[in-house]
Amino acid sequence: MTKQGFLIALIAVIVGLFVLGASPFFIVDVTQTAIVVQLGKPVRTIMDPGLYGKMPFVQEVTYFDKRLLDYDSSAQDVITQDKKTLLLDNFAKWRIVDPLKVYQNFQSQRGALQRLHDIIYSELRVELGRHELLEIVSNTRAAIMRIVSKRSNEKAIAYGIEIQDVRIKRADLPEQNEKAVFARMQAERERQAKQYRAEGAEEAQKIRSEAEKDREIILAYAYKESEELRGSGDAKAFRIYADAYQQDQKFFEFTRSMEAYKTTFKDNNKTTLVLSPDSEFLRYLKQR
Repeated sequence: MTKQGFLIALIAVIVGLFVLGASPFFIVDVTQTAIVVQLGKPVRTIMDPGLYGKMPFVQEVTYFDKRLLDYDSSAQDVITQDKKTLLLDNFAKWRIVDPLKVYQNFQSQRGALQRLHDIIYSELRVELGRHELLEIVSNTRAAIMRIVSKRSNEKAIAYGIEIQDVRIKRADLPEQNEKAVFARMQAERERQAKQYRAEGAEEAQKIRSEAEKDREIILAYAYKESEELRGSGDAKAFRIYADAYQQDQKFFEFTRSMEAYKTTFKDNNKTTLVLSPDSEFLRYLKQR
């Protein structure tokens, strides 16, 4: 066979392989690594992107993502040290650092993800089981998650997986626990409300007592001042009357008698007065 005939035959074979879907070439993307497997056994690990060749029908290529990946688990139950059940929804950041180990252990990225789930959930159960519910939902949660991340990574690195961070996205109580906690919270709020009302009533009574004391003091000072003014006025009136009496005694006697008549006979339809005709009280009435 001539050289030209050999070249044509080679091209025909390659085209035929492409038609049959058994290309001798494959492309590794910049975001990927690849394992070339021959008869179920890995023979080559490719970490760099580019165009590569393989033996058709004999060798296969398994791809792995080398980017930082997200792992988001479904909600699962975890029991705390004080026997409280928490419904945890956690997530993690992870990557495949050794695709050969991942292939040898799991044969695919999906299998690695399942193992990742088992490792993280196991470490969460162990670590959260050492802490009470109040510690988990308080400021110590970040420290707890750092421990979980570290221990999970120590186990996962043996499988070619690096776990960078594990976080709790949501921590809820089961429905029956939520009702019990809500009832306790309601009772606690009612107790606080009663305490506040009692303290408010006590403070109001103190304010009323202080106001009543101030009122009594103000009234006492006002009464004292009014009595002093009234006494001063009466004294001044007595001096005026005395001066008037000294100036004209008869006029004073006449004025006082007229005032007495006015007071005595104010309601002459109902008043009965029995006096002697010679009474000094009637002296001015007998005069013409």
